[in-house]
Amino acid sequence: MNTNLTTNKSLLSWLDEKVALLKPSKIVWIDGSKEQIDALKAEAVETGEMIKLNEELLPDCYLHRTAENDVARVEDRTLICTKTEKDAGPTNHWMEPSKAYEMLYNIAAGSYEGRTMYIIPYSMGPVGSPFSKIGIEITDSIYVVLNMNIMTRIGTKVLDTLGDSDDWVRGMHCKCNVDPENRWICQFPEDNTIISVNSAYGGNVLLGKKCFALRIASYLGKNEGWQAEHMLILGLQKPSGEVKYICAAFPSACGKTNLAMLIPPEGYIKKGYKVWCVGDDISWIRKGPDGRLYAINPENGFFGVAPGTNMKSNPNALKSTMQGTIFTNVCHNLDNNTVWWEGLDKNPPVNAIDWKGNPWNGEQSDEKGAHPNSRFTAPAVNCPCISPEFENPQGVPISAIVFGGRRAKLTPLVYQSKDWNHGVFVGSIMGSETTAAATGAVGVVRRDPMAMLPFCGYNMGDYWKHWIEIGETLDPDKAPKIFNVNWFRKDDEGNFLWPGFGDNLRVLDWIIDRCEGKVDAQKTAIGYLPYAKDINLEGLDMTEEDLDKILDVDKTAWEEELKGVEELYAKFGDTLPEELAAELEEVKADLAK
Repeated sequence: MNTNLTTNKSLLSWLDEKVALLKPSKIVWIDGSKEQIDALKAEAVETGEMIKLNEELLPDCYLHRTAENDVARVEDRTLICTKTEKDAGPTNHWMEPSKAYEMLYNIAAGSYEGRTMYIIPYSMGPVGSPFSKIGIEITDSIYVVLNMNIMTRIGTKVLDTLGDSDDWVRGMHCKCNVDPENRWICQFPEDNTIISVNSAYGGNVLLGKKCFALRIASYLGKNEGWQAEHMLILGLQKPSGEVKYICAAFPSACGKTNLAMLIPPEGYIKKGYKVWCVGDDISWIRKGPDGRLYAINPENGFFGVAPGTNMKSNPNALKSTMQGTIFTNVCHNLDNNTVWWEGLDKNPPVNAIDWKGNPWNGEQSDEKGAHPNSRFTAPAVNCPCISPEFENPQGVPISAIVFGGRRAKLTPLVYQSKDWNHGVFVGSIMGSETTAAATGAVGVVRRDPMAMLPFCGYNMGDYWKHWIEIGETLDPDKAPKIFNVNWFRKDDEGNFLWPGFGDNLRVLDWIIDRCEGKVDAQKTAIGYLPYAKDINLEGLDMTEEDLDKILDVDKTAWEEELKGVEELYAKFGDTLPEELAAELEEVKADLAK
């Protein structure tokens, strides 16, 4: 055992309890040194847990396969354990804490016998930033250590910052037998604790990610007056050199990472526009000394979905994976010892091993080479468009907050909320239509308020109330303006009406112009819509008349939509903020005019 790296009493006493429970054969403190990380990589290769890839083509990159029953987050086994069920709210799965601890400790007892306990001190956010929070994760998985080394800031410097404080998030991960029947990912927001058992897959075991950075942090934010949100952060640099920052929330499969790493259309690049990526997934937002809202990305890497990532869809994401990356459940190309996945290119390898570990010929097989949720864990510093402000401990000032979803007919390309509370309403009614791949029924709206449905660590009614209370503390002149976008409008033949990808910059440009008061907008029942003339269509095969088709408000369709909103709101009973009930009534009244 390398000796304790800290004298923190609360931490050492917690570790003593866990050592007694789990009975590890060996204990290793993760100090974050290159020597230690390199040794762990070598050990993982030796045991077969990871495969070292081609050093010339993919330097310091590795491939890992999880169990076939353990390839994604499991929402029905993800619990919020609060003293009362009401505090967890109607959209979370709940268990009473003492019952949950007993169940988890019974499953985990003795599970580290013959295994090593790794103790990972990590910081969410730059070490020492006023935004940042510290966690300790114990795990029996080298894979977890090496991923946490990419996704967070780890090691001795974190413990030095923590000192004797008791303000740290307790995280216990036990692979156990990777048994889906006994797999649980439990958050105890009132105890600052996360426990994950019987999984070895990223989203369930990298406890700094959704478990801490959203579920626990959203609860901390409510109590401490800040926000943890499922939002990308991007900086839009205008030709003048000035950069404006936007936070944006989208449900999965709506192009969040693509937007975070957007490459502007050629005409915009020539004029001097740039997009800077501060973060692709999570934002921690708090008020700065000047009264504006500032955001940091609490993560240090990208945990991206591999399939569909290519040099056309997201060149910056692909370039981010070229060094120091761990690939999970992708296809292994044996001819050159690299990786491949569906949508990478049109040349699947013929001499390969699929994600399950079986021989695979991409020209003949009906099976997929990579799992649809296969992943890359890549250092953020690799990203060609990573923001110069990425490590800024004070965060970046936010001009606009954007919500979005996938709607074929209803929602316009972009509209602006009337004010902050109406913006909270717009975020609360967010949803995406299911695609054919997801369910039998196509076009069913799955509500995902603020894209936080699976990630809110407490009652979502109280979460909306927290948004409203944040708004009350802001000077309206300094508060971010709130918008909604929909890149996915279709015509009657099912063709997309907006080109999307890099051309989404045209909409972001209008959003910033609105924030700066440079363009007018038309007031409608749902909010402020652009005039088609104010969105730059230069270089697009599109007229202002074409654009008008995706800037309309179909009153009948919206009236139908609000029935779905009423169903959602009804779930919350007396925890639904009165302000949102009032916003709903106002929109209904405006539509009826």
